[in-house]
Amino acid sequence: MRNVYVLGTGMIKFGRYPDKTVPQLGGQAAILALKDAGIAIKDVEMFACGNLMQSNAMIGQRILQQIGQTGIPVINVANACATGSTAFREAYMSVAAGMYDIAMAVGVEQMGKAGLLGGAGGGDPAYLTEGKLGSGTMPAVFGQAGIEHMRKYGTTREHFAKISVKSHKHATKNPFSQYRNEVSLEDVMNARMVAFPNTLYMCCPTGDGAAAAILVSEDKLKQLAGGRKRAKVAASVLTSDPWTDRDLTLPDVSTLTRRASKQAYEKAGIGPKDIALTELHDCFATAELVHYENLGLCGDGEAGKFIDSGGGVHPGLGGHDPVNVSGGLLSKGHPLGATGVANICEVVWHLTQDDRAKERQVPNAKAGQAHVIGLGSACTIHILTV
Repeated sequence: MRNVYVLGTGMIKFGRYPDKTVPQLGGQAAILALKDAGIAIKDVEMFACGNLMQSNAMIGQRILQQIGQTGIPVINVANACATGSTAFREAYMSVAAGMYDIAMAVGVEQMGKAGLLGGAGGGDPAYLTEGKLGSGTMPAVFGQAGIEHMRKYGTTREHFAKISVKSHKHATKNPFSQYRNEVSLEDVMNARMVAFPNTLYMCCPTGDGAAAAILVSEDKLKQLAGGRKRAKVAASVLTSDPWTDRDLTLPDVSTLTRRASKQAYEKAGIGPKDIALTELHDCFATAELVHYENLGLCGDGEAGKFIDSGGGVHPGLGGHDPVNVSGGLLSKGHPLGATGVANICEVVWHLTQDDRAKERQVPNAKAGQAHVIGLGSACTIHILTV
């Protein structure tokens, strides 16, 4: 497999764009990435597009109708919350395998105010929790994961609330974030309960968004980068759930990430202590806390202690091992197909000291990771280095 680099990235501000179509949003991000890379659409040899809500609508081809149809192969990807990051991996694999030298990945979604999302399984009775463990909506599923951690390790509601406070403060420095308002611990604790222990501010908002990346081989990097620092994809991992004896009515939200994380660190040849920043899938504050342990940022049962010591907080705010300095999904929003590529963009910007992360730059960042899971199941982890 060949070395692969991210030559250019593009992202629109997450929000709500009722006057735009999905291809228009994706096209905007693609054009930004092309400009950042210093190339034109005619230079791109392969295109992978991630979109979930219109997965039968050939969004990739429709984006090319916006920015230039050159006859290249297009792959349309749908893989739950890991849709965008799976599209990125398809582009990565095509270059790493030597089939193409320049590939583009776009993640895009238009959700508006979609409300509470249902669980995995597409109505399969095996997954239905109604009448067994309560609601099958995503806030409840991840609320259950939080309660389980509380029962097992003595984690408190305040620990989850501190994550929300941290992420909202981070978002004030990110112009791409849908919401940029600070919240206090009291605000989070006293907000409307959605699914215990997740209050309103512990739940990610839906919305619209798009992000794009241009991936190139090492030879093309030398030709096109012009001496600019560019991030290498040190590991690209995609996993699904192995069989366990865990009942599907109480989903296992951890094994998927733990297996992917182990593979990613091995492929990259580094460990958690080498990671300068992490963008992880914080669909809910409870999810972020359990993923601290799943990704090896702290030991099992130590997430509460990690939080209390400033873990996950930007070093500029007195913390360490920063997580979701973009504001995360809790503030940035979670347009499903866009999230995976957006997380990668954030990591790339810090590693290359891009002006788009200037206000929140993590100092001396040499390696970072982007993580997404989708129940049902899919998990991607990408480790990038400079």
